[in-house]
Amino acid sequence: MPPVDVSPPSGTRDLFPADVLLRRRTFATVQDAFERHGFEPLDTPAFERLEVLTGKYGEEGEQLIFRILRRGEHAASGEADLALRYDLTVPLARVVARYGSQLPQPFKRYQIASVWRADRPGRGRFREFTQCDIDIAGGDTLVADATVILAVVDALAALGLDGVTVHLNDRDALHGLVAAYGIPEALGASALTALDKLAKVGADGVAAELRERGVAAGAVDALHADLSAADPTAALVARIGTDARGRTGLERIAALQALLPDTGAARVVHDPVLARGLGYYTGPVFECTHPALDASIAAGGRYDGLIGMFGDEPVPAVGGSLGLERILLILAEQQGQEAGGQGPGPDVLATVLDPDDAADVLAVAAGLRAAGVSVDVYAGGGRMKKQLRHADRRGARFALVRGADERATGSVTLKELATGEQTTLPEDAAARFLRDRLGRADGAGADADGTTSETA
Repeated sequence: MPPVDVSPPSGTRDLFPADVLLRRRTFATVQDAFERHGFEPLDTPAFERLEVLTGKYGEEGEQLIFRILRRGEHAASGEADLALRYDLTVPLARVVARYGSQLPQPFKRYQIASVWRADRPGRGRFREFTQCDIDIAGGDTLVADATVILAVVDALAALGLDGVTVHLNDRDALHGLVAAYGIPEALGASALTALDKLAKVGADGVAAELRERGVAAGAVDALHADLSAADPTAALVARIGTDARGRTGLERIAALQALLPDTGAARVVHDPVLARGLGYYTGPVFECTHPALDASIAAGGRYDGLIGMFGDEPVPAVGGSLGLERILLILAEQQGQEAGGQGPGPDVLATVLDPDDAADVLAVAAGLRAAGVSVDVYAGGGRMKKQLRHADRRGARFALVRGADERATGSVTLKELATGEQTTLPEDAAARFLRDRLGRADGAGADADGTTSETA
């Protein structure tokens, strides 16, 4: 047989102990922040019916859905009837449409789970990644929009991400932008897709893409001039204000900004070209950026029409999503953590020098765990030197020896690996001794019943 490529598929990765532990801490911090704002947890299946997902993500997103081919007797058809979930918002819309009468209104939920996109992998961009959403279904006032944004900002602040910028815009303001430059409505969505790339490609790049998308030269030239102005925001806002619907959007942006208190955790700015790539937004939209990464780390907006696509009644809704993979990249770099590293090791590595000692060592380890000390019992064979090397590699603070001599005297020997200090003490005093040592900040000795000796 030819050798099997054991690398993970492109756009996915294996997560090692340090990675997983960082993710757990991050998820717990985010969950706590969301729950303090009154959001409740929800979970949904990893895949959905294909018709649930299609037609919800705009021209680009539609191409990134991971479709699942029919199975069993229908496999030969080559057709898909299911798909891995692309995001967590559309599944929420399905849930509200299905169980709306059983849910409180407004319904505030959060969900942290994997999603899949057939995207081109890159730094901080994966085909399988974890998404973190909060949404308010049934919130029909700007208070709901403000609540989502404030919860997102609080979660980022709790993670230690200072210097966040919240970029605000509104779909009506975007409509006014398109109309003010004389871009036909049929080309509006296409033009906004190009404008949304301004931060990445600059004014020249946006102008070039607009021409490729069929926007008239006069409109492109006028837009390029305003995008290149000393104050492009002021220039664009002045244009938007010439359109009635655009003025409505600008007024809503101002009203939303007035609801967002200055907590010092983030600054809020109006970004008149922020369009968001998804096709279901109907009102205010936002993105959060951080100086450590040239990309959005959170985003969202109002999508009043989405849930109604699954039911008879329209349901106003607003939500936000944290880009957890990008956030984790920032946190790992801030903590100097390398991908694939070991996590913090156990408090104690219990050695097993003789198979006949194993049952007794396991019993001692169980007693220490019951007292709140983490203990890893060495499961391989080998001499003491090999087991101590393993303890050091695992990052254990202490090695425990429980041989025939210790068993005969009802004692244990504990070796502090950083100093080489070795202590023999009664078994029933081991837990208190370890808690004292592990809880001390200065790393000095601790009182214990037993004898202490220095070893080389």
